[in-house]
Amino acid sequence: MGPLSSTRTMRLWGPRSLGVALGVFMTIGFALQLWGGQKRLQGLQLRQPLAPSLGSAVSSCPPRQRLVFLKTHKSGSSSVLNLLHRYGDRHGLRFALPARYQFGYPRLFQASRVKGYRPQGGGTKPLFHILCHHMRFNLKEVLQVMPSDSFFFSIVRDPAALARSAFSYYKSTSSAFRKAPSLAAFLANPRAFYRPGARGDHYARNLLWFDFGLPFPPEMKTKRGNPHPPRDPKSPQLNVLPSGTGLRAHHPLDPSALFHPAPTVAGGHSQTSSPASLGLGSSSFIQWSLAWLDSVFDLVLVAEYFDESLVLLADALCWGLDDVVGFMHNAQAGGEQGRRAVSSGGLTEDRQLTARARAWNHLDWALYVHFNHSLWARINQYGQSRLESAVAELRARREALAKHCLVGGEALDPKYITDRRFRPFQFGSGKVLGYVLRSGLSLPDQEECERLATPELQYKDKLDAKQFPSTVSLPLKTSRLLSP
Repeated sequence: MGPLSSTRTMRLWGPRSLGVALGVFMTIGFALQLWGGQKRLQGLQLRQPLAPSLGSAVSSCPPRQRLVFLKTHKSGSSSVLNLLHRYGDRHGLRFALPARYQFGYPRLFQASRVKGYRPQGGGTKPLFHILCHHMRFNLKEVLQVMPSDSFFFSIVRDPAALARSAFSYYKSTSSAFRKAPSLAAFLANPRAFYRPGARGDHYARNLLWFDFGLPFPPEMKTKRGNPHPPRDPKSPQLNVLPSGTGLRAHHPLDPSALFHPAPTVAGGHSQTSSPASLGLGSSSFIQWSLAWLDSVFDLVLVAEYFDESLVLLADALCWGLDDVVGFMHNAQAGGEQGRRAVSSGGLTEDRQLTARARAWNHLDWALYVHFNHSLWARINQYGQSRLESAVAELRARREALAKHCLVGGEALDPKYITDRRFRPFQFGSGKVLGYVLRSGLSLPDQEECERLATPELQYKDKLDAKQFPSTVSLPLKTSRLLSP
């Protein structure tokens, strides 16, 4: 997709401004179901002075260190997680960690699931800097854990590429995928396999929409469509604010503005209005949902433009380029070919599969198109030539790191990984690749290369032991793990 000149113009209104806005604009309240929303490489001599364009940006502002990353499934999010792990580890930041490896997914996120969480009161300073492990996004509960001025970001992927990866990875988890002989067979007639509410079938349709904690349009709450998730009595109410009101990045989130229901009066009783009761069709429903996401998330990365996204992330966080250089994690063997097939269009059969995957996951496709537009708007603002230069530098540094740190300079089949510290969790029908470190590294290089190569589950355990040294760590038991 080429650059699209679309700019995001959302900002969050405070309670006083919201009161005025409600008199002018229609604010929608609907129930959300199952809300889930430097120590360096001294010996490598790889750290070059930053390019002037990046260097000036980094030196002109303090680095952002209060971060909320919504880790979406099968979208390159494990690679982003690794760079957050490394940054927080080097800088002594505290992570909001789950008791095991996920925050009760696919249930909605609850603050009580954060290890060491204590309800804030009396102006107590928040305990955590980074919240980044798998959850179904639930903003109200997230704001119980993280400051309202945290930097919120996530990542999306073309639903066709995501479907290929998810079918392989979750074939044993999703009943719909398990019954289908192939992805092509599934997409040719998905309703022959997909059953609303069946265990694990949220992986089989609109997985990104589900991870973002968004409700489903009214017409999809039928037996023939993707079900609205079961009602959770603790689900917050969401007000979607009108677009065209500024940038979210400059305004802290205000829970009171976000979660007051929009009441309507019927028979003398106050009720919460919903998109259905307001007569909104599917298109309007989707647009209001996307507008709400714009009001919450400062940046959404795009997997197909991963390196470009990382450069923009470094710029937005006032980090150095080295802070976002890393290796791919949780990648399946053959996954790169799948991404290329989607990007290039491939053969007729591939194009048909791509079209069917996007149609079946039409909410995810709306998400993807929306955030692809916003990414390219941001790229245009950043500057094309400046971006190309930074991306080239990032890739050169990644290649140098891989040659210095890794046997073969690339990811390997897990059969070659004998050190359990670096062997990624194997799940699904495809092999999950990992890394083997070269021998003879200096101690500082060994430490940094280990950070770069450590898979997400082992790194989470490492951070857990660092933050809670008195807790006895449990060994990895793959039979009890939730899939990454």
